[in-house]
Amino acid sequence: MTLGNAPSSGDEAEAHDAGVDAPVEPQAAEERYTNRELSWLSFNRRVLAESENERYPLLERLRFLSISGSNLDEFTTVRIAGLEGQVQRGIETTGIDGLSPRQQLDAIREQVLALEDRQQESLEVLRDLLASEGILIATVEQLDRKSQSWLKDYFTTDILPLITPQAIDPSHPFPFVASGGMGVLFRLKRGKRKGELVEMVLIPSGVPRFVRVPGELAIYVAIEQLVTQFADQLFPGFKILGDGVFRVLRDSDIEVEDEAEDLVRYFRTAIQRRRRGRAVMLELDDECDASAEALLREHFDVDAAMIVKTGGMLGLHDLSSICNEPRPDLKFTPFSPRYPERVLAHDGDCFSAIREKDIVIHHPYESFEVVVDFLHQAAVDPSVVSIKQTLYRAGDQSPVIAALVEAAQNGKAVTAVVELKARFDEERNLRWANELERAGVQVIYGFTEWKTHAKVSLVVRREEDGYRTYCHFGTGNYHPVNARIYTDLSYFTADAALGRDAAKMFNFITGYIEPDSLEKIAVSPIGMRQKLYDLIDVEISNAKAGRPSGIWVKMNSITNRELIDKLYEASQAGVEIRMVVRGICSLRPGIPGMSENISVKSIIGRFLEHGRLWAFANGKVLPSRQAKVYLTSADAMSRNLDRRVEVLVPVTNKTVHDQLLGQVMLANILDTEQSWSLDSSGQYQRMRKGEDGFNCHEYFMSNPSLSGRGSALQSHEVPRLTLSGARK
Repeated sequence: MTLGNAPSSGDEAEAHDAGVDAPVEPQAAEERYTNRELSWLSFNRRVLAESENERYPLLERLRFLSISGSNLDEFTTVRIAGLEGQVQRGIETTGIDGLSPRQQLDAIREQVLALEDRQQESLEVLRDLLASEGILIATVEQLDRKSQSWLKDYFTTDILPLITPQAIDPSHPFPFVASGGMGVLFRLKRGKRKGELVEMVLIPSGVPRFVRVPGELAIYVAIEQLVTQFADQLFPGFKILGDGVFRVLRDSDIEVEDEAEDLVRYFRTAIQRRRRGRAVMLELDDECDASAEALLREHFDVDAAMIVKTGGMLGLHDLSSICNEPRPDLKFTPFSPRYPERVLAHDGDCFSAIREKDIVIHHPYESFEVVVDFLHQAAVDPSVVSIKQTLYRAGDQSPVIAALVEAAQNGKAVTAVVELKARFDEERNLRWANELERAGVQVIYGFTEWKTHAKVSLVVRREEDGYRTYCHFGTGNYHPVNARIYTDLSYFTADAALGRDAAKMFNFITGYIEPDSLEKIAVSPIGMRQKLYDLIDVEISNAKAGRPSGIWVKMNSITNRELIDKLYEASQAGVEIRMVVRGICSLRPGIPGMSENISVKSIIGRFLEHGRLWAFANGKVLPSRQAKVYLTSADAMSRNLDRRVEVLVPVTNKTVHDQLLGQVMLANILDTEQSWSLDSSGQYQRMRKGEDGFNCHEYFMSNPSLSGRGSALQSHEVPRLTLSGARK
């Protein structure tokens, strides 16, 4: 198969005349698509596999283990909870592969249990390896007397005052346990009195999960270990007959009701309801006392298939705190993002640099500070008259929020579209909205039924030749912490047409004024789907006419049946499609008669791939300067195409076009060291490193971007990439 060349209709006719039967396109749903939930579990297995990657430093491997645990918690509280809700309501709507909610749950539970077992196996391996490096994740019994004595004193002074044992009997109802909450159930007997007593101790959510014992060795002990080990201080005069550690996960999704009259008030109450959602999973220590286990099973009323018993550790996401141990020898070599040299060449003036030429910033290799500086300069520049900004996730200590507040206080007209429906950030976004409103910012909450997921800043500046609009379009959120971990793209432009389109998008969100004639961008849920179809149709036409064709795409997930079918149609026409899909992929590549011209890979590594790009050959062999290149905030999911406000932005500036296609996209396609290849059965295989292995993260850490360098390229040429690899 040669990239960009498609078989002509004549080739097909020759095969037919020769008596060779053309492959039959599969029709059954399970043969055409992969279940969304099972594909996500496959993604989390790839994340977990990085904890087993012997090329990584040990604390980084532990971090991947904690990430896989956190991922699985969210999957349980949202996706499994949603399917269970459908089963309870008698909903029989099938998934993309034809499975009913009940069938999906049965398949999911089997894989979740296997994933939990593999996580515990990884923890045991890492425990031994970390111990050899002087970092112990230990039980109290494993420690010497001196350490045990210190822990006992710590328990008495720092933990005992914070916990409250509660009897469980007719006069003391079972206490509420929040989602993710952990506790210990004790079965006790007092002296010679008849009968037994059951007591519960909830682990306080505000205390560190792991206690570090002072000393040369880094010894970490989980707090539930201290509660069980020193329970005699909690229950003086009682004999402890048995105990059991447990953890509960609850339904944490928030469904917005169409008739909600006040989104702010609705979400304030919905957040409280979420904390008390239906229990979805109960995790138990496998040495849990039988009576305690029976009581927990009865109270939480969790489907028996979602009760997980483990001899390992509960709540693996908390291991992330141990990763902060100051051992640089057990972590990745520190990396400091570069500040774009072209902005520095303009003495740090973002507007001057953007006015000269469009620029794209590749995070985390290039600093998110340039985005913050763009907004801060807008806030203090007397020539700036207005700022419009979308906010989906902004983080806890947000310099973006601070810049918008400062701008409003300086008399600018500032509008902020704050998305209240950003899952698990609803409470934080309510807080930001209040702060912005107090500063005089016009806060808009967008649509009731749609999320505003587009990442756009629009700054209008009064200049000598009139008003000029500066725009920032991003693939990631305005979140400084995430920008150090997620690979994303920030596109700055002063293109007048893009500015007019962005203004229409904001008017659509703030005033429901649907844009009737966008000049360059496409916006979902209005026209993005059709725009993608039109672009794919051009490639289909070119392939059928014997002209070069091809599609390269990079995204996080693809689950939309109609778009998948459109790509299948392109493959059948002979269009070669290369896809880099980090997470969920319901498309099945490499199936004769349907998708034999589609290849899919997933990149999992030091950074979380998050940028989204489309490239269309446009009659030339990819990569070429004639190709049409788009960056977008949207994945290929129904929610992004039909239920979210998203943007698809064309990139025509030569330097930015070359960077996105010839650096970012091509490097992702060439990567072998962090890549997993998806086969036609829906299974992933790790790509082999080989003698000519290529690591796209290392390439980007070592080489500055094209558009961020400007004239600096004259003194230091960036190594160029070709489909055969990197060259000078």
